[in-house]
Amino acid sequence: MGGRDRPGLLVLAYLAFVSLGLPDAVLGLAWPSIREAFSLPQAALGAVLATAATAYFFSGLLAGRFILAVGIGGVLAASTGLVTLGLAGYASAPVFALFLAAACFIGFGSGAVDSGLNTYAAQHFGARHMTWLHAAYSTGAALGPVLMTALIARGAGWRVGYAAIGAVLGALALTFAVTRGRWNDDGPASPVSESEAVKGPRPTAWATFRRPRVLLQIATFFFYCGVEVTAGQWSYTVLTEARGVPPTVAGTWVSLYWASLLAGRVLLGFIVERVGSVRLLRLSAVAAVAGALLIALPQAPAALGLAVLGFALAPIFPGLMTETPRRIGVDAAAHAVGFQVSAATVGVAVVPSVAGLLGEWFGLAAIPPLVVLCAVVLLVLHEVLVATADRSA
Repeated sequence: MGGRDRPGLLVLAYLAFVSLGLPDAVLGLAWPSIREAFSLPQAALGAVLATAATAYFFSGLLAGRFILAVGIGGVLAASTGLVTLGLAGYASAPVFALFLAAACFIGFGSGAVDSGLNTYAAQHFGARHMTWLHAAYSTGAALGPVLMTALIARGAGWRVGYAAIGAVLGALALTFAVTRGRWNDDGPASPVSESEAVKGPRPTAWATFRRPRVLLQIATFFFYCGVEVTAGQWSYTVLTEARGVPPTVAGTWVSLYWASLLAGRVLLGFIVERVGSVRLLRLSAVAAVAGALLIALPQAPAALGLAVLGFALAPIFPGLMTETPRRIGVDAAAHAVGFQVSAATVGVAVVPSVAGLLGEWFGLAAIPPLVVLCAVVLLVLHEVLVATADRSA
């Protein structure tokens, strides 16, 4: 297939990112009902999250091999099918052990489809659409809780909610299966030029992993996701319990953070190709440090800090993904993107957990400085990436 098929795939990619965001934020809303249905302790939620995250991590590590074996189209169809099976398992599991097994399907499928879509988008759609695609994911993540809340409020229950989301993912899996040949096109429409691609034999996963620039990218994704999730998950507790902010006000400020992240991806998508992806990434990393400092300083307006941090972080994940084929080479992009997805998963798990330990040992006031430190490390890592790219140009 040639470049003429890409507009249709672009539309499908947007729908895919919205659909894949649907299930990611609903577990917390459904958990009280799930816990009651299976007579579970509160701590059992951690088992579900850990199971899904572990499967997601290993899926990202293997995604490059899957893509090379069956093509991006095959990976998208099969992995979305796994997510659909997992959601069906959530909706029908009679015992908690089967619910955990379903979490494995969802985690493994999500990791592969995330890697597949990001690999394809980085090579074919450019910085603007990559940024908007991640905004589409955020939109889906916002719509999922609305759907689940509405169904629970009307008495339909959490199982019906997961079945409804599973039906959407099932339709997406069928669409990927029908169009799988188009996704495997290696035609000339990629925004990565031949001069920017590393030529030679296609490297193995291990050879890709050992490249210094790949290791830098992995570390950058780890700290980026650590900053994003730690700020989002811990700000409410810090504001209410350590600074005495009223719960309704603190909740509004945290909502502002997530809204700024979404708004940044929408708005900055209009300018990223004019400003340049690398320049926007550098400016965003500096702004992220400034936003984190505003949150950390008790005298500073935390609401402004959360808004600045959310907006600053908005283009970083999609921007780093966009730059991956150019920095690593198209030959190794599939492996590298998979490693980056896995690193992001580890960052989501590790940095907020470290924040919790620091809060336990030294008080909640220790958490904002950790966010600042991670933002500074993120800035430094990206500057090193830029410097190494300049030297190899």
